[in-house]
This record gives sequence, C-alpha cells and structure tokens, in this order.
Amino acid sequence: MKLMMKISVIFVAIIGLATYFFRDIIFTKAPVAAANFERLAKLPDEVSESSGVAVLAPGEYLTHNDAGNGPNLYKLNDKGKLLQTIRLQLPNVDWEDLAQDAEGNIYIADTGNNDNNRHELAVYKVNPSQPEKRAAIRFTYEDQKEYPPKKKDRNFDAEALFWSNGKLYIISKDRGRSQTIKVYRLPDQAGTYKAKLIGSHSLKTQVTGAAISPDQSTVVLISEGALHLFREFASVDRFYEGKYDKRTLKDAGQTEAVAFEGNDKLIITSEGGNLYRYTL
Repeated sequence: MKLMMKISVIFVAIIGLATYFFRDIIFTKAPVAAANFERLAKLPDEVSESSGVAVLAPGEYLTHNDAGNGPNLYKLNDKGKLLQTIRLQLPNVDWEDLAQDAEGNIYIADTGNNDNNRHELAVYKVNPSQPEKRAAIRFTYEDQKEYPPKKKDRNFDAEALFWSNGKLYIISKDRGRSQTIKVYRLPDQAGTYKAKLIGSHSLKTQVTGAAISPDQSTVVLISEGALHLFREFASVDRFYEGKYDKRTLKDAGQTEAVAFEGNDKLIITSEGGNLYRYTL
C-alpha cells in the first residue's frame, strides 16, 4: 500500500511538471483564420516549390516551380488536384512569377537573380493551349553597370511580374537593403531590350510576387506573410503613388505568388506547399 502511494505521488508530480512546462501548448487556443483568408488545399506533390501563379478560370490555376526544377506549368483546381502538366521546351534558369494578358497568354518571368550577376534575363510568352508556340522577351536592366554590384546595391533580382495594356511590369527584390522596390517596364513582344526603370518606392520588405486586378484599379505585391495593396493611382506606371494598404497573412508562411480571381479575390501560393484564397 505504501509503495502504491509513493508511485501515485510520483505520477501526480510528473503530470504537474509536464503541465507546467507545456502549459503554452496545452492551454493556447489554435489560431483562428481570418474570415477573409482561407486555405483551399495542399498543392500537389509535383509542385514542391511554387513560385508563381495565374488564374485561368474561377477555381482553375497555373503554377510552376523555381530554379532547379523542370520547365513545366502545372494546371490544378481549387482542391489541389493536378489536372495537367504542360512541359515546355524552355530553360528554367530561375522562374519566379507568372503574368497573364487579356488574350490568355502567359508570361513566365525567368528573372531570378539572387547574386545580381546575370547578364541576360528573360520573360517567356506562351499560350497554355498551344505550348509549342513561344516567344522570348530578353532584357538587361538599363541602370545595372556592375555584375554583381556591391552587396548594399544588389537590387537587380526580381520575383514579381504583371501585365497591363501591352506592357510588362517587373518589380525588384531588394537583396541589398530590403528597403526599396524598383519598377521596370518592358514591351510584351519578342525581342531584346533594356528594361526601362520607371520609378522606385520605399517598401521595407522583399517582394516575391505581383498582380493587377482585371479592372486595372488595384495592384498587389506580396512578400513573406503580407500583402501590399495600391489603389487610386493616376496611371499603372505610377501605381506605387496610389493609396497604400498592408494586410498581414497570419500563419501563411513563405508566401511566394499572388494572382487576382476577379476584382475582389486573390489566389496565393506558398513555398510551403499551400494554396490560399484571400477576399479583399
């Protein structure tokens, strides 16, 4: 009997200590997702590092992997089911984003430039229904003189692209200081160009994706765990001068890509393998 009592006392003490040390886990409520932010699905296994996304139709999307993966576009639905793999005869040096024009052409931003030392970058123009037809828009940045520049000046990486009215807009990822986005413009036709620097803006984060609403009234940039909305701008060229609104994406992880599904909903992917919808 005495032995049983000693065992009981020891057992209760262990339970008490465990409760004390793990109290934050035991008594903390699970985070509740914001009503306007929902996780739709886990991305298929084929998409291990989603880096760009485009909306083909409500509930139907395209995405791709970044550097080190095959040159493929993956068509999937809002349940995360892989519908089609579109294999392209193109190099994937470092694909970072997708944009889409009014005719359904997809623009693939092969613009990843972590070390800021690439002498030639490209945006590939393809139509998912005719993947054998493709065009290359090759470019360098008009203001880049060193390959690479000094570390503090390394602002020639880009993971964000959108299309508007026959033009492509590239937004830089400031690896040097994480404080300034630069906005470049290119034609949407095949050729070799100098990307024109049309402006810059203070934004103390590293941008990983971009999109513009179908009605052209809202530009959204995405960074890790946050959305950056710009509205009421005078022209797309100066979107960053519009009214600014930041939205936090709680528990979303390393968010990499964003696209509009209509004018008031966003589709978002994360490198952690999730597909989200955000209602503005």
